[in-house]
Amino acid sequence: MSRAFVNEDNAAAQTDQPVERQVSAQPNYVTPAGLVLLQEKVAELQALHNQQSALGDQADKQLLVNLERDLRYFHQRLQSAQVVPSATSTRKVQIGSWVTYADENGTEHRVQLVGEDQAVATKGLINWGSPLGRALLGAQLGDEVLWQRPAGDQLIEIIRIEPA
Repeated sequence: MSRAFVNEDNAAAQTDQPVERQVSAQPNYVTPAGLVLLQEKVAELQALHNQQSALGDQADKQLLVNLERDLRYFHQRLQSAQVVPSATSTRKVQIGSWVTYADENGTEHRVQLVGEDQAVATKGLINWGSPLGRALLGAQLGDEVLWQRPAGDQLIEIIRIEPA
């Protein structure tokens, strides 16, 4: 009999260890809203973990392992969070600022610079440490800045800066 068949039952009884979530090396700057989201995420994961743990032998072992991994990640992110003051300037881009910029074709785009864990590009929430975030951060109203993109550099103009 092949060794693969002998070990098949043992393999089915083990849970797969998930790949650990990578923690960014950049400072963990968060907006006040981003801090609340991190706290809510930890509470949600802890509640799910508690529910599964309460099931004892009937708990979904793989789900428990995944929840534990995610809890390690989000606890670390919460502990390393550095809350930045709410953006108040209408002249200089800060973390938390809403920025309207025009690309080389004159098309306007509106984004908010946020922390890494709060970023959702489809909602216009851009990580301050991303190429676009780095191009915008510290820029002033009317500035033209170079957005260094993998698809090619693009010159963009800051049209409007709104506080958080």
